[in-house]
Amino acid sequence: METGLAYACKKVTATPEAPELIAEIVAEHGPVLFHQSGGCCDGSSPMCYPRAGFIVGDQDVLLGHIGDAPFYIGASQFEVWKHTDLIIDVVPGRGGMFCLDNGREKRFLTRSKICAVQIGT
Repeated sequence: METGLAYACKKVTATPEAPELIAEIVAEHGPVLFHQSGGCCDGSSPMCYPRAGFIVGDQDVLLGHIGDAPFYIGASQFEVWKHTDLIIDVVPGRGGMFCLDNGREKRFLTRSKICAVQIGT
């Protein structure tokens, strides 16, 4: 069951490599979801968790989906990043300790771009 606040615009997209890594992880672990980390060490790493093993909070914001995987961010972090579009990529390296991309010698990385803001509408 998906809960949390939904954002109307498509705020998260992915490079072609991201769905490939997601498919690899889903084949091993089943359905997954993403939560954008706000921690000091993994701030640019979206965390990938088994969907059944992660409780989405009332203050988590659903930014969109990458394939079938929902992508959330905490409300306080969303306030800081609300004018930013996130692009989920895959790069060489090790994933976060509790993230399902760990141990694959490749990991997810969040890239960003500033989106246009309409003023006075």
